[in-house]
Amino acid sequence: MEKVVVNNYGSFDVTFVKAKGSTMWDINKKKYIDFIAGIGVNCLGHNYKPLVKAIAKQAKKQIHISNYFFSDVGICYSLDLLEQTGFDRAFFGNSGAEANEAAIKLARKYGFLNGGAKRNTIVTLESSFHGRTLATLTATGQDKFHPDCFAPYPVGFKTIKANDFESLKGAFDDTTAALFMECIQGEGGVNVIDKEWAQAAAKAARDAGAIVMCDEVQTGIGRTGTFLASDALEINPEVVTLAKGIAGGIPMGACLFRGKAKDVFVAGDHQSTFAGNPLACSAAEIVLAVVNNEDFLKDVVNKGDYIRNIIKSWDLPIVKDVKGKGLMIGTQIVDTIKPFDIEVKCLEEGLCTTTAGKDVVRFLPPLTISYDEIDEGLKIYKKVLESFCK
Repeated sequence: MEKVVVNNYGSFDVTFVKAKGSTMWDINKKKYIDFIAGIGVNCLGHNYKPLVKAIAKQAKKQIHISNYFFSDVGICYSLDLLEQTGFDRAFFGNSGAEANEAAIKLARKYGFLNGGAKRNTIVTLESSFHGRTLATLTATGQDKFHPDCFAPYPVGFKTIKANDFESLKGAFDDTTAALFMECIQGEGGVNVIDKEWAQAAAKAARDAGAIVMCDEVQTGIGRTGTFLASDALEINPEVVTLAKGIAGGIPMGACLFRGKAKDVFVAGDHQSTFAGNPLACSAAEIVLAVVNNEDFLKDVVNKGDYIRNIIKSWDLPIVKDVKGKGLMIGTQIVDTIKPFDIEVKCLEEGLCTTTAGKDVVRFLPPLTISYDEIDEGLKIYKKVLESFCK
């Protein structure tokens, strides 16, 4: 494949041909348990019948129209999503990076309208990750994503240390347009943001005249056990970005606005050709209907606790910590072992995992994963971890 597709992903030599639930099969009919769900995308698992049916039905009616017009399914989905989240306006895109670009542009315009050209700084967190475009890379608080080959980077971003109250002193002033943060840092290492700190940071930002924005590309749509992770932090952000699981596998992103942010964008400020098309919205409507359920979200919490508690019970010397919330799970590994090596070995044994930060093996299984699939995957995971203890 490298002869025809640029291998920016460092892809493994595995070709999948079919999947069901949280189980996949490759071209050689080898079975795998899926603990990453396309990196948090396939939130309802593979081949989820209501989702497949809705996509097929919509494809027969209408796949795409210009955003100069409205679609019936787009209007219905927008109203349902806003009602569920408590936001006033939505902008749709095709990915998390696009949703975050929209948030960045809105923050810059908000700052300009409420302080002039000097209010243009966006404060993000160390170890954060916000996307692969130049602006979202710059917003990302990890030096490894800022190689010289992509310079110069956009200006107007600064980072502070998460969960550190000292970092809030002097962090915000009349040049600050927004605080932009993940509620749990996914790629950065499954780092949970402390509720008390998040509330203090949000207050400090707002006291300085800035708005609060949450990147929920990975944590949103029930991933952490509440529909939005920011709901649990109780910081009421003016802007939230969504993607990954929002449409169960169809490319889609969203940027939601309320309060001071709801009327900032006007016609022509930000647009996207494919964004929010009928096919994507039909898929997203199914996801919303399934995830927007108290029992379903409790099940996400219970499954996540089940996985974390089992890994902790193994008491293996290579495991330093088990982190996360809901079905966003990280196993912190001792410095002498590379998480990537564990990922490779898991794949060889039939378990799909991924990594985060410098020392974490990360799980983002489908929210619909069964306990039988969890047990089968954990059996493989324990075997792999034990092999590194020898």
